[in-house]
Amino acid sequence: MITETLQATRTQSGLSEYTGSWGLAEVRHLLRRTMFGAAQADITYFSQKTMSQAVDELLSVSSTAPSPPVNNYNNGRVTDPDISFGDTWVNGPDNAALYGARTNSLKAWWAGLMINQDRSILEKLTLFWHNHFSTEITVYRDPIYGYNHLAMLRANAMGNFKSLVKSVTLDPAMLNYLNGQRNTKNAPDENYARELQELFTLGKGPDSQYTEEDVRQAAKVLTGWRINRTNYTSYFLPNQHDSGDKTFSSFYGDQVINGQAGADGANELDSLLDMIFAEEEVAKYVCRRLYRWFVYYDIDSGVETDVIEPLAQIFRNANYNIKPVLEALFKSEHFFDVANRGCVIKSPIDYIMGLIRQTDIVLPDSSKLEEQYYFWQIAYQVCAGQQQNLLDPPNVSGWPAYYQIPQFHEIWVNTDTLPNRNQISDILIIAEVKYKNETMKIDAIRVAELFDNPGSPTALINDWVNYFYTLDVSSDQKEYMKSLLLSGQTKDSYWTDAWDAYQADPTNQVKRDTVRLRLMSLLKYVLNLAEHQLS
Repeated sequence: MITETLQATRTQSGLSEYTGSWGLAEVRHLLRRTMFGAAQADITYFSQKTMSQAVDELLSVSSTAPSPPVNNYNNGRVTDPDISFGDTWVNGPDNAALYGARTNSLKAWWAGLMINQDRSILEKLTLFWHNHFSTEITVYRDPIYGYNHLAMLRANAMGNFKSLVKSVTLDPAMLNYLNGQRNTKNAPDENYARELQELFTLGKGPDSQYTEEDVRQAAKVLTGWRINRTNYTSYFLPNQHDSGDKTFSSFYGDQVINGQAGADGANELDSLLDMIFAEEEVAKYVCRRLYRWFVYYDIDSGVETDVIEPLAQIFRNANYNIKPVLEALFKSEHFFDVANRGCVIKSPIDYIMGLIRQTDIVLPDSSKLEEQYYFWQIAYQVCAGQQQNLLDPPNVSGWPAYYQIPQFHEIWVNTDTLPNRNQISDILIIAEVKYKNETMKIDAIRVAELFDNPGSPTALINDWVNYFYTLDVSSDQKEYMKSLLLSGQTKDSYWTDAWDAYQADPTNQVKRDTVRLRLMSLLKYVLNLAEHQLS
């Protein structure tokens, strides 16, 4: 089924505003692509709004930064001499001995933000930018760098792309990761100058004809930036800056960035960005990246003409502000086209965070901080085991599923990872993950009670199929699902009577187990089907 879906014929719908039906299917599609899983409470909420209102709210991200990660690691094995348990370490003194513990705290904290996300695109968009401006904490190592880098991405996620590129360029994590802090006038380092053009702004397509000499000249522009280890900011060191003129190729119109001496040398970065952003390919490249993340990996000539090029024009007309591009995309007939539903294999993060949210798993709150962080850590570690490690993409290009031709997102699922995904859901349904007196478990009864009529086997199966899948399944599969509820009997009343008996006496363990065991078998089957891997 996955292969058949991925080979679906692409349509030529464009950016005209969507005027078709706005029902549960459309709401779920929108939420699956803009959030991590379409939770039932969110579906109900957005169903009360128009399509335009729903998109507007999803794109209205909070300007309030979340509470930072805290010391959750003073547990007898690790001791922080400066930061007490429950207090944040992000403003504390540097301590190399605690890099591992604090990195785990940071990754768990980010997983917690995804699990408890508000009704906006912010969490998924922040992950997009993390992949786009890829860095590896195992390379730059410092978790305070990592936290500040994430905070910067979040703060600029829905802002101006050009401003974001400048912030990334001067970010200590990036300066460390791509050797910007080692870039001197006597030994220019080309690492960041290359990726600035090849990965972050222009790409390396046929219309991005910058040269190796352009990389060398850009490296000279970027000389002199350093990291202040005391306050974790960047600063400009004039005596390490190449103050000579920098001449670029015909791709950039043979432009010359005039060298500036002293503190004014820092201004050359703005001139470099002005020159790069004058190229139309910047807008096209970034729109392609957004499209592959939020819609589909395949960009054929029709999509390029009908979607990417007009989106890029919107981007340029908006002076590279991000929100107008996303608004046009998510309100378009192309986005809601049936060919663009159920055609994307969920990333590990989408799968795991979505599973937790859709099955309404109850995790400890901040009153049980150690347990809370423990389960958040389990969530990110499972994702890492499925090839998507938060804060640690495999290289500067990000995760291969978003650029590796021809597989793209098919990379996520193979003979090893697919059984592992099913094993994860099986464990959470049949058993549990326990820490101290708290558990992480899917309660099948709770999932049934998310819907209006769980006493009807037909209604419950249809609700679960529509909830967990973007595509319908065959009548034979639905009949098999019903047999799990009926325990091989033929009359629907066999399930309905059992459910009603439980509802009338929910503390009766025998009656509860009767419905719980059947629901567990059904939910295990539903989550194991290939359709559950698609978004």
